[in-house]
Amino acid sequence: MTLALLAYAATAFAVHLSWSDVLRGVLLPSMPDSSAWILVAAIFGTTISPYLFFWQASQEAEDARAKAKSLSTSEVSAGEERRISLDSWFGMFFSNLIAIFIIITTAATLHIAGITQIDTAAQAAEALRPLAGDFAFALFASGIIGTGLLAVPVLAGSAAYAVSETFGWRAGLGLAPRNAKAFYSVIASAGILGILVHFSPISPMQALLWSAVINGFVAAPL
Repeated sequence: MTLALLAYAATAFAVHLSWSDVLRGVLLPSMPDSSAWILVAAIFGTTISPYLFFWQASQEAEDARAKAKSLSTSEVSAGEERRISLDSWFGMFFSNLIAIFIIITTAATLHIAGITQIDTAAQAAEALRPLAGDFAFALFASGIIGTGLLAVPVLAGSAAYAVSETFGWRAGLGLAPRNAKAFYSVIASAGILGILVHFSPISPMQALLWSAVINGFVAAPL
C-alpha cells in the first residue's frame, strides 16, 4: 500500500510542469504571508507525527522484549538500533519526498487554476480531472485511497497507544483483544468517530489541517 503513494509523484510527471521553476521554488522559496505560516506548522505536524512518538516507540519496545527471550540484551541492542535507525531514516526520506510531490502537484493543478478551498478528498480528485485529465485523476485517486488505508489504522493505533500509556492500561497489538479491552476500544472508537465525521458538517480537510497544526505545536514539549 505504501507504493500507492508513488501515485503523487506520477501525477506530477503526468501534468505539464516547468521543472526549472519547480527547482527554483524548492531551493529558493518565497516567504509566505502571515496566514500561510499556519500551513508551515501543519507540515511539521504531519512530518513529526504521533505515530513516531507513540506507536513506533511502543512497538519497537514490544518487539525488543519478545526477542530478548532468545537473545542477550547486547545482541538485541546492537542489531535493533541499526535496524531502527535505517528504518527511521528511510521512512522519513520517503515520506518527505512524497510530501514534496504532493505540494508540487497541488500547486501545478488546483492552485494555478484558482481552486484554494477543498473540503473532501473526492472533491480534490474531481477538481483534477478537467485540469490534468482522466489519467492524473486516476493516479490521484489511487494515491488518496492508498493513503487512507495507511493513515486510518496508523492514527487510530497511535491514539490507542497514547491514551493507554497515559492511563496505564495494557496496550499492544500483540495482545489478544480480551487482554487489552481498553486499548482496542480506543482503536474502535477512533474508527467510528472518523466515519461519523463524514456525515457531520465538519470538513474532513479542515479537521486534518488543524490536527496537524496541533501536532506541530505540541511536538517539541512532547
